[in-house]
Amino acid sequence: MTPTRSGLTLIEILLAIVVLGVGIAALVGTSGMTSRMLGAAKVETRAAQAASSRIESLRLAAGSTTPRCTSPAFASGGPVLSGGMTESWTVSGAGRVRRVRVIVTYLTVKGTRTAELETSMSC
Repeated sequence: MTPTRSGLTLIEILLAIVVLGVGIAALVGTSGMTSRMLGAAKVETRAAQAASSRIESLRLAAGSTTPRCTSPAFASGGPVLSGGMTESWTVSGAGRVRRVRVIVTYLTVKGTRTAELETSMSC
């Protein structure tokens, strides 16, 4: 008759610790990457909001006069530094449709990046 063994051996315990350690290391690496991605997304969202806000202010300036698009505020401008971002915009074209392009430049860990927003406005 062979005796039955119960419990875990030292090798089984060490193997379980190694597997658990690898899993925890993977989670730590993933959380760091996720944190960096969230930070980058926050900056990109702020740049897009700044560009959208500038477009809306130009749209309001265009509609504030009669005839439309004759306001001095509806013109190319910049660079304007605000919140660590630089905004510049161009209003081009003539006649009934004007093209408006806003460029927001901002600094990231990987260098300078830009967000561009372009639209047409009827005059």
